[in-house]
Amino acid sequence: MTYPSPPRIHALDAVRAIALFLGVVLHASMSFIPGIPIWIVQDSQAAAPFSLAFYVPHIFRMALFFLIAGYFGRLALQRRGLLGFLADRGRRIALPLVTFWLPVFAAIVAALIWGAVKANGGEMPEGESPPLTLETFPLTHLWFLYLLLIFYAVATPISAVMKLVDRQDHVGRLIDRLTAVLARSPLGLFVLATPLAAWFITTPMWMSWFGIPTPDTGFLPNTGALIAYGTAFTAGWAIHRRSELVLKAWKSMWHINLLAALGLTSWLVMEVGMTPNFMPVAAGMDRAPVAIAYALAVWTWGFGLTGAALHVFAKENRVWRYLADASYWVYLLHLPLVMALQVAVSDLELPAMVKFAAILTVTFSVLLASYQLLVRNSWVGGWLNGRRHGPSRKMAIAMPADGAT
Repeated sequence: MTYPSPPRIHALDAVRAIALFLGVVLHASMSFIPGIPIWIVQDSQAAAPFSLAFYVPHIFRMALFFLIAGYFGRLALQRRGLLGFLADRGRRIALPLVTFWLPVFAAIVAALIWGAVKANGGEMPEGESPPLTLETFPLTHLWFLYLLLIFYAVATPISAVMKLVDRQDHVGRLIDRLTAVLARSPLGLFVLATPLAAWFITTPMWMSWFGIPTPDTGFLPNTGALIAYGTAFTAGWAIHRRSELVLKAWKSMWHINLLAALGLTSWLVMEVGMTPNFMPVAAGMDRAPVAIAYALAVWTWGFGLTGAALHVFAKENRVWRYLADASYWVYLLHLPLVMALQVAVSDLELPAMVKFAAILTVTFSVLLASYQLLVRNSWVGGWLNGRRHGPSRKMAIAMPADGAT
């Protein structure tokens, strides 16, 4: 069974694009972070403020992305039906992962080799690369597609089974009532933050400076990422059932959530410092406040930014509509370009901010230009975005495509 398309919520498209674009900023900042090197290259002009450009977005951006992904996932399932949903997700999530992984990985390896040779005085360092196994397979930054497929593989059969065994939707109505209660109360933040905070507290080797560990290596994602992003995806899926009520609550509380997020983040920065720290947080009560604050920051940032976006992007904005369409392409291809630019400027005697700005300017210029020239009006745009924009096509269409997430 399929349903007619609801009005498009432009703010959610914008939030998803912002989450992806913040990933470009985060990756571009990593070569400028002082202290222990955490990236393939460390710039000669590393400075403490760039730690914030990594640390702050890393708290919330992918949880926010998966929250929106869960919302759009249920929307797409309702609109397309089970078989249509599976075909669409296969075409726009699984196929890009399979298609783009090899060229992206090859380009990343090329940047890695260049950086290693440059750092080693022009000679190739000795040593062999580790063998690829199920545990060491480099998903790169495309891990988010792999994790989406896992969540779809769980959510889709559960939804199908529930339709068969609960034809009166008793469970769904119970979820709706719980969602309504939690959306109107600060209790919702604590309920959503509890699973992640519990994992932080009970994981002896949790490194608080890096928050949620990125599941970019191996086909079995780490438990922390599954909990954090699985909770976000599930919340988005449930929120879609009570969309109007929840979005209204976020819109009315955006300033409170953002103030809470800023306060929590400021306290965390004072606790963990401005430079990377690979040491686990001490056990016991020393760990609990940091763990709870971090988990709450994940959700207050997400709710606050989404609520603010519902104000700012209440009406369609053609520029942001364009950027939302382009964000998927930009994010898929940005990392090897960013890494190559970081290597290129690493030893230049220029202010760090100038080099950082140059990396971002070149990256966004190249990828947005390639999107316009090669993707938007071609079959690639239809493949990735679910619709093809051409000079003869109208901006308004009867069935607007749901997001790639």
